[in-house]
Amino acid sequence: MNLKARLLYFVKPIFWGIIIALLVTNGAQFITVISSFLKTDTVAGYSDAVKKAAPAVVNIYSQQYLDSSLDNQQHLQPSELGSGIIVDKKGYILTNFHVVSQADQILIALQDGRLFTASIVGSDLITDLAVLQIKGNNLPVIPQNMQYKPQVGDIVLAIGNPYNLGQTTTQGIISATGRNGMSSSGRQDFLQTDAAINEGNSGGALINSRGELVGINTSEFSSNNNGFSSGISFAVPYKLSRRIMQSLISQGRVIRGSLGITAENLDPLLARLWGLKAQNSIIIKNIHPGGPASTAGVQVNDILLKIDGVEVENLIIAMDKVAEIKPGTKAVLTLLRKGNEIELEVEIGELNNIQALSRKEQDIE
Repeated sequence: MNLKARLLYFVKPIFWGIIIALLVTNGAQFITVISSFLKTDTVAGYSDAVKKAAPAVVNIYSQQYLDSSLDNQQHLQPSELGSGIIVDKKGYILTNFHVVSQADQILIALQDGRLFTASIVGSDLITDLAVLQIKGNNLPVIPQNMQYKPQVGDIVLAIGNPYNLGQTTTQGIISATGRNGMSSSGRQDFLQTDAAINEGNSGGALINSRGELVGINTSEFSSNNNGFSSGISFAVPYKLSRRIMQSLISQGRVIRGSLGITAENLDPLLARLWGLKAQNSIIIKNIHPGGPASTAGVQVNDILLKIDGVEVENLIIAMDKVAEIKPGTKAVLTLLRKGNEIELEVEIGELNNIQALSRKEQDIE
């Protein structure tokens, strides 16, 4: 037996003896330490998500100059309460247009106690969105993930300042996506949720369980009969809000393409009964005289299958596709007319926001 083997022969028993002695004398502490490593939290919570997102959700106080009967002078008085979301380190804030539409001065209160005066970068009537900006250092920015796709059943949290009680978080799920027809223009692409949204929540954040921005809380549905909440709330999807924001920042307004037609989703059952090849598409119900579609030769009851080779399975897809095409650009429409597939070239026009808001039909932008 060599020297190394002899040393191991004598050292091993000593080593294990020391370990056993430590376990005997400090067994309780040893078990506590091991348990702390193995212990798992059995309570499922969303505090981490809220901690990530909440600092970037701000309180918005809109003020308006009003004539005073006391001294016959104008004074700033609160006119609207709402919330907003810091989405960029440059101080850009997303909120609802109706929160700031009548404001002569806009105050932004951060959760860390800082107070700022905001300027309006731009607003969009159709989506009821506005972009504000504040100047400050080390501004909190809400987590954003362009790859996230909202799905029915996803857990969501609504963060805002209801009734000026202070920042409040409510929980719900995404109940539906692509809820159009809820806005005054009939063309909104809402997320529907059962997370409670009250006065003051408008413009606040709807986040997922990772703290990522899902949408901008916009409105709560209530029955015309009693005015009470029905547990149904709506939010503008983050991806749509981001597109609107980028357009407002870069151009000062939202430029949307327009075909000048009114359409609706084609009922698959009726399509089968009529023997139509297309079952997931839209049918044209009206054509605005002198509009792009009218000039190109599109007819009522034509079925729109594709725009520039991209299938349009429903009205929302068609609206988004056309809206993103720059006005003046040529596009090819693939139509089904009396059983025959045809192609027409159309020059995309520009949607007028005021005209769009005055109409209730489902126009394709």
